Amino acid sequence: ALLMPTRLYVKQVLAVLAQGGLHGLAHITGGGLSENILRVLKGQQGVSINLDNWALPELFQWLAQQGGLSQAEMLKTFNCGIGMVLVVAPEAQAQITAMLKEMGEDVIELGWVTDHSGVQYQGTLL
Repeated sequence: ALLMPTRLYVKQVLAVLAQGGLHGLAHITGGGLSENILRVLKGQQGVSINLDNWALPELFQWLAQQGGLSQAEMLKTFNCGIGMVLVVAPEAQAQITAMLKEMGEDVIELGWVTDHSGVQYQGTLL
């Protein structure tokens, strides 16, 4: 898994663009969730993420354990199993979710955009 090529999401993103309601998207690479999501938000917007909404893949659990990495370090370094984040209009969320699931994607509601800057996390990942 460590040597797998980067997954591309062109087909899925083009479908979402055609649907409408997309406000931003972030390919989660270096900088992890903590940095990449903020790059696509406007002004002083931030994001609130519920870490209980997905299970950390075993590979990342192993990395955290073997490397003695904290939850904060994991979130700012790795994608933690989340390859792409779409920021969508609330009124478009149900349609976009259904469409992506029909395309075979696992869709996770990570959280929501807030009017405070930065990333706030609820729950635990490790």
